[in-house]
Amino acid sequence: MPKLKTHRGAMKRFKKTARGKFLRRRALMRHLLSGKRKKRKRQLRRTATVSAADAVRIRQLLPYRHKM
Repeated sequence: MPKLKTHRGAMKRFKKTARGKFLRRRALMRHLLSGKRKKRKRQLRRTATVSAADAVRIRQLLPYRHKM
């Protein structure tokens, strides 16, 4: 069986935790920030975990990263 290729776009966007979950960045922090409250912008800076349904797809895109 040939080696699988890692999806380079997914590799740049997702990070795997020690327990096997994937982390992602939150949306809505690129522009139009003056209309958002400080608390909301501060919370959007934190990373979020990927939902279980999406994690299945990310494991396929990152075939070797999930084995680490």
